[in-house]
Amino acid sequence: MILTHVAFQTGVDPRSPWGSLLARFDFFVPVFFALSAFLLWRGHHSDRSLPTITRYLLNRAGRILPAYLGCVVAVILLLPEASTMSGEQVVANLTLTQVYFVDGLAPGLTHLWSLSVEVAFYLALPLLALTVGRLPRSGRIGVVLGLAVLSLGWAFLPWVAAGPDAAAGIPNRQIWPPAYAAWFAVGLLAAEVEGRVPGWFRRALGARWVWWWVALAAAWIAGQEWFGPVGLTHPEPEEFARRVVAGTVFAFAVVVPEALDPGARGGRWLVTPLMQALGRWSYSIFLWHVAMLSLAFPLLGIEWFSGGFWPVLLVTLGLTLPVAAASYVFLEEPGKRLVRAATSRSARAVESPA
Repeated sequence: MILTHVAFQTGVDPRSPWGSLLARFDFFVPVFFALSAFLLWRGHHSDRSLPTITRYLLNRAGRILPAYLGCVVAVILLLPEASTMSGEQVVANLTLTQVYFVDGLAPGLTHLWSLSVEVAFYLALPLLALTVGRLPRSGRIGVVLGLAVLSLGWAFLPWVAAGPDAAAGIPNRQIWPPAYAAWFAVGLLAAEVEGRVPGWFRRALGARWVWWWVALAAAWIAGQEWFGPVGLTHPEPEEFARRVVAGTVFAFAVVVPEALDPGARGGRWLVTPLMQALGRWSYSIFLWHVAMLSLAFPLLGIEWFSGGFWPVLLVTLGLTLPVAAASYVFLEEPGKRLVRAATSRSARAVESPA
């Protein structure tokens, strides 16, 4: 994601071979969706009771809100570009509802549309557990596949295709949560078949380099002008559907091999100390990197969209990593500890006789 945003802001031509690939590294959003769906569904698909669902929701809130709100408040108060934010933008970003408002995406926070969609999945997951989760495994797989295929028609719905139109007060409904059911389905289905993978497929998953080439090919194809519009041009419904399919392939190629065959030799680099540290900080890196990117230009004396990809990237990383590490230590971890303590006390109170 950092590479995509740096490439765009420094004016890398999205029609060039390098630029078209960088532009579609935003497909790490479907990776994020698929990975979270895999981890959450494997642990919560059988949640039925109100206390269990409440603990799940509190844990999700404790996981994302402290660092999220810290980032949003800091950007609103300190980032010069954010001084133009409207009251509606401020409220939308503080409440993670920015995708539902016209011009809800604010300077320094535009990338957080994906977290708004992710939160919708968090809220939908208990409903899925109470309905789809009651079916036998084959039924769950069938329903998830069906919802994924149906979601490809989202952009074709008349009231979705009619926007966005700021003058008419119509937000970009194309990016509302139902549009991305296929990306979440990758993780849901991986959770359903975990531990039941045939030997031949497990061996295929072990060839990690093949899957990375599949992911890169999907990203490159999706970045070509004949596949869909480049840059920020709003895609037509069929173009949007194709992009979702390409993102699904990308997410499958990146997530499924690691999820279903985690011990393969080709994936051992992911457990190195450096990658473990980046993994711990990854959420805060995601939160803060766009704001840090906006600071890189004045620090370097470079104008927006005027080149300087490598120096801007290095300065952005140099700013983002320590801020993300601090965010993890002072916001993420305390928030998780507070929620764990609260849910533990609640669980003990339920279990203890009156």
